[in-house]
Amino acid sequence: MEKKIEYTNGELTIVWKPELCQHAGICVKMLPNVYHPKERPWVQIENATTEEINCTNQANVRQEH
Repeated sequence: MEKKIEYTNGELTIVWKPELCQHAGICVKMLPNVYHPKERPWVQIENATTEEINCTNQANVRQEH
């Protein structure tokens, strides 16, 4: 079974799939206030606006309706 972890702020959800996510370093560089690889949880979605996250991480973001 594929591992999948979701982080949400109510407006959008970041979906992390370690088998598919080969370029997490890009996310860390673009939004260092959100992505903290050495911490748990490593995605702290509340540290950026929905617009910032959506613009920089479209491959792993799902809009909530």
